[in-house]
Amino acid sequence: MFIGEYTHAVDDKKRVTLPAKFKQELGKKVVVTRGLDNCLFLFPHKTWEVISGEMAKLGMMQADTRGFSRFMFSGASEVEVDSMGRILVPDYLKEFAGVKSEVVFAGVHDRIELWNDKRWSAYKKRIETDADAMAEKLGSVGIR
Repeated sequence: MFIGEYTHAVDDKKRVTLPAKFKQELGKKVVVTRGLDNCLFLFPHKTWEVISGEMAKLGMMQADTRGFSRFMFSGASEVEVDSMGRILVPDYLKEFAGVKSEVVFAGVHDRIELWNDKRWSAYKKRIETDADAMAEKLGSVGIR
């Protein structure tokens, strides 16, 4: 399980070092794709296979399903983790997420989110403000 928040710099060769706490669980290959809220999602390969299988079950008859599948799969890239624990995020994904010199890795259960540091800060303020209301909604559907 991925938890925690870590800020890292993008090096001059455009690589970013994974947080030490995440390296082992991620393995040697990571799937990076466009995420929601303008961040990137990083998945261990095994988790990506499970997600792929679940999405395949949805079929292609509904426009929303087709669109979301295209969003996730066409944006996906398998990247290698080097011996120093660094990854090279493809340019098109960095552009999508606004990745520049500082990034934030956020552990979110079965995935890691990679954020532009300024976007993360603004987003985090918003969800911290709305946390009570979100908890209330979740409580109304039976989540304790």
